[in-house]
Amino acid sequence: MTTFADVRSRLARPQQRRYLPLYATLALLALMYGSGVVQYEAFSDPQVVLNVFIDNGFLLVVAVGMTFVILTGGIDLSVGAVVALTTMVSATLLQEQGWPAFAVLPLVLLMGSTLGFGMGCIIHYFEIQPFIVTLAGMFLARGLCYTIGTSSITIDDPFWTSMAQSKVRLGDNFISPSVVIALVVVLVAAYVLAFTRLGRNTYAIGGNPRSAHLMGLPIARTRIGVYTISGFCSALGGVLLSFYMLSGNSLHAVGMELDAIAAVVIGGTLLTGGSGFVLGTVLGVLVLGIIQTLITFDGRLSSWWTKIVIGALLFAFILLQRLITPRKR
Repeated sequence: MTTFADVRSRLARPQQRRYLPLYATLALLALMYGSGVVQYEAFSDPQVVLNVFIDNGFLLVVAVGMTFVILTGGIDLSVGAVVALTTMVSATLLQEQGWPAFAVLPLVLLMGSTLGFGMGCIIHYFEIQPFIVTLAGMFLARGLCYTIGTSSITIDDPFWTSMAQSKVRLGDNFISPSVVIALVVVLVAAYVLAFTRLGRNTYAIGGNPRSAHLMGLPIARTRIGVYTISGFCSALGGVLLSFYMLSGNSLHAVGMELDAIAAVVIGGTLLTGGSGFVLGTVLGVLVLGIIQTLITFDGRLSSWWTKIVIGALLFAFILLQRLITPRKR
């Protein structure tokens, strides 16, 4: 008779353990989409799925950066605040200071990368828990937002407006330029993790930091690098959000760090690090988007049900991770 221990032992085999969360996410996404198609006639329109990408392009970019961090066994709570700070700085420089768009863009991306670099240095060289350091970064970035302004700043810059209103046609359907940018980020991130030394080091550090140290891997450079990448992705996500909203606001992206973590975990990346895929993160973002779309199509449920369902899914995937991860002795 097959016991629970036998099942757990089989799932714990490295070859099966690595892909099981990804398969679970893919199955969940297919089930949710199929449920929507069965219940609502218009749900099968390809534009419904494309709209999920349009509405969550900025979250996808932020979640990609979070994937790098979680793969090393870390966490970044500052991403939502950096997104908001990026929108505020962009709006202020464009509207009140009269800066050209192509000067603002590199500045805000450098700002986010620098903040991520600084947090990575503190985490590694001072050996402080990432939770505490990035929490401080979150308060810093959100506080800077309120020093810039407490009200929304509308953006009417021609470049920003064109990015917000442009459509990339896909036959009878369309996506926004922000989705194209987000997909390029996904492809670059997938290549880096799969085929570069930085990617291999990221997995190695998350899998076993002590072994990575004994093998002489550049732990400092890698750990600082992933937080720099997360800061860059947060700033780029802020730019895409400002395209989407055409405004800067100190209250933008409140709680986005939790959405990004949820997308990464639901996408199958282990919170302990060392296992996960960017493709899984894309699926995780799609799951969050499909949940919101189903609730919108239903029309009877509050938007808060999105959080309730996401919370339940997080519990389920965390339990799945615990099931397939060998206990440390």
